[in-house]
Amino acid sequence: MFMSNAQLLSGVDLAAIINADTASRAARVTDVSGLPPTLATVLVGDDPASVTYVSMKQRRCQQFGLGAVHVGLPASIGTAEIVERVEELSNNTGVDGILVQHPMGEYVDERAVFDAITATKDVDGVSSTSFAAMALGQPGFQSCTPGGVVRLLEHHGVVVAGADVVVVGRSAILGKPLAALLSARDATVTLCHSRTRNLAAHLSRADIVIAAVGRPRFINGTHLKDGAVVVDAGYHPGGVGDVDFASAARVAAAITPVPGGVGPMTIAMLLSQTVDAAETRVQQAGPATG
Repeated sequence: MFMSNAQLLSGVDLAAIINADTASRAARVTDVSGLPPTLATVLVGDDPASVTYVSMKQRRCQQFGLGAVHVGLPASIGTAEIVERVEELSNNTGVDGILVQHPMGEYVDERAVFDAITATKDVDGVSSTSFAAMALGQPGFQSCTPGGVVRLLEHHGVVVAGADVVVVGRSAILGKPLAALLSARDATVTLCHSRTRNLAAHLSRADIVIAAVGRPRFINGTHLKDGAVVVDAGYHPGGVGDVDFASAARVAAAITPVPGGVGPMTIAMLLSQTVDAAETRVQQAGPATG
């Protein structure tokens, strides 16, 4: 029988709070400007998982009063053509935020595509400009999943300052920006990856473990010290994360569920930051005249 005293770090309730605020602010933007905060999604090819993710984001836009524009591109398209379409969206005054769904294909230079998003519309926080802002503690949009993880920890009262944090996974859209955000909050961060020697030793001393490795049940309870906080940023078919939940929950003081932990926070951050961009658009336009 499974038994655990670990606190569940649910993202569902917090995401609902953020989404309610997003809807309220979106309504104000629409009333003032006559144009709702609008998110443009760009999808290359027809990967089933990517199609599902983009459709979910479009539905959430409708649900909370945001506009949605979708650009579907063939899988055969090259980097230059994708960059051109993204630049068109960056110059489109009717678009407040841009999300380019990835992966985009084996031969696409994803970094070039991400960096074609103007910083004021990079609501997914994927461009080099946004990454630099996160690393330097400057104003800008956060990568949505890392930003969501930080908000989740803060909401549940997990003390990050001074904590020994191990992030497993060094992707440019998750592990690296998360390490930057946590460092800015005075955590001591170790960023582990496939070349890390003796990963188990790093995990065994961590106060907070964040799994973003992309491998199902990669981390289990034997890797953790008693009382660790565990955040699982992975998702795999069947509702499985990067952490073996049952064994980890027996050891951890707190743990995120999968689903229902980090996932809801990612979309909530995306929509919230789209409204942030729209509010800036309205402020720059100034008061209506006539």
